[in-house]
Amino acid sequence: MVLTIDVGNSSTACGLYDGDEIVFRFRRETNIHSSSDEMGIFFRNVLTENGYDWKKISRVGCCSVVPSVNYSLASACSKYLGCDPLFIQAGIKTGLKLKYSNPKEIGADLISAAIGAVSLYPNRDLIIVDMGTATTLELVSKEKEFLGGSILPGLKISVDALANGTAKLPSVEIAKPAGIYGSTTPEAIQVGLYYGAAGSIKEICSVYQKNVFKGEKPFIIGTGGFSRIFKEYNLFDEIVPELVLKGVKCAIDLN
Repeated sequence: MVLTIDVGNSSTACGLYDGDEIVFRFRRETNIHSSSDEMGIFFRNVLTENGYDWKKISRVGCCSVVPSVNYSLASACSKYLGCDPLFIQAGIKTGLKLKYSNPKEIGADLISAAIGAVSLYPNRDLIIVDMGTATTLELVSKEKEFLGGSILPGLKISVDALANGTAKLPSVEIAKPAGIYGSTTPEAIQVGLYYGAAGSIKEICSVYQKNVFKGEKPFIIGTGGFSRIFKEYNLFDEIVPELVLKGVKCAIDLN
């Protein structure tokens, strides 16, 4: 079996693969102060409590955008799972042509999402929209060229900015609003966040379609924790929640 780990700024998502099928998913809060022992015991306990034998894990892959946890994470995998993990980064085999000016600047999450997207939707021009702590849009051509993209503040960052940067605006739940305008302040914030994010993504994708893909419609993939609330808005051709974990699994196979 293969364990894939996606370390984000807010939470760490994990997926256990048996062959090419993901059979178990779990998550924990990302804590930069976690020791290798704490992480390792967590992995063992969660797997055991859910009926999986951690001793059967033969490979581990990690995608991390939080460098400060990487040493402890690597030690945890080595000490408690018996595997030295593969960290996704520029320089490993990805199956992609990285057209970035400096490939070392590309986030591991972006590389992993692109690998996963190409494996699921080959020979297509792709826009991958990852809605997590930040909202990122990345472009991958049908020739498997990673072209670049754009980065926006995520919904949670926007909520926090409004609450912390003003005297009277409250923090609100991030959710699809009930209507198209708010009759209370929290509702008005939710409406602004929802349609503001949707409008930004639609406009950026439109610009990319016109100027990068020469008018041909790319296949737009949504992923990340907040992508699901836009399901009914039809922003995306497909929502793939575990896209990054899929990319990590593919990278392990390639390497």
